[in-house]
Amino acid sequence: MKICISSTGNDLNAKIDPRFGRCQIFLFVDTDSLEMEAVPNPAATSGGGAGTKAAQLVFEKKAEAVLTGNVGPNAYTALEAAGIKIYTGISGICQEALDAFKQGKISSIEGPTVESHTGLK
Repeated sequence: MKICISSTGNDLNAKIDPRFGRCQIFLFVDTDSLEMEAVPNPAATSGGGAGTKAAQLVFEKKAEAVLTGNVGPNAYTALEAAGIKIYTGISGICQEALDAFKQGKISSIEGPTVESHTGLK
């Protein structure tokens, strides 16, 4: 399964970025092979629509789940429409989040966790 982790750096030793739409880097990780790709988030500095643009990238990279700190309403709607599971409340190191996900220790959410434009504040 391919997942996406919002990250502050280019590898699994980096910290989770608490923002989805405006995170610095997306780590796309295959949970079986552990093959990983670090992709700078092109929406991080966008004037608006960051959550939707970030969700589009996750969809294009064929990720089936997102691990992040928070997700706003626009990103949530776009990810949900694409059938991508969303796991929030994630903090700490990316490797720890990946391990917790693989062990089934985190649960997906049923709605956005922050208001629109929270990543700009």
